[in-house]
Amino acid sequence: MIIPAGEAEFAALLMGKSAIAPPEVLEMLAKLAAGIRSRFSPSAWLVEANGEIVGLCSLVRPPEDGIVTIGYGIAPDHMGKGHASDAVGEIIDWVRSDQRVHTVAAETNHENIASQRVLEHNAFARVGERFDDEDGALICWRCETS
Repeated sequence: MIIPAGEAEFAALLMGKSAIAPPEVLEMLAKLAAGIRSRFSPSAWLVEANGEIVGLCSLVRPPEDGIVTIGYGIAPDHMGKGHASDAVGEIIDWVRSDQRVHTVAAETNHENIASQRVLEHNAFARVGERFDDEDGALICWRCETS
């Protein structure tokens, strides 16, 4: 299940020892979500399973022309259990019910086969590739929801 995450949720993650991501990554995601939230909300979601927070999904930039671009991550101890696939599926359902957006986009590293499978499982199509100075070669994906 995904739960909208705002300042309070990120603060709680940063105060405790989170297995989701290192503190510096959580701080970066909190700042990113806050910047987007000022123009578009929700901008991030906690991924919950069996009463435990197991991951995060977030927009990686403000929506443009009805397209939201997402990123997601699951704590290492909870990977491979379908949580990312379920969360991305819920994001797609949310987009279908929100008139502001009609497409979900994502990018994966060529080596991240698990993330590629998450997107394929949720009917994303490969639409291209690009090179990022920080992340290297990326596959670009889209899922049309309307």
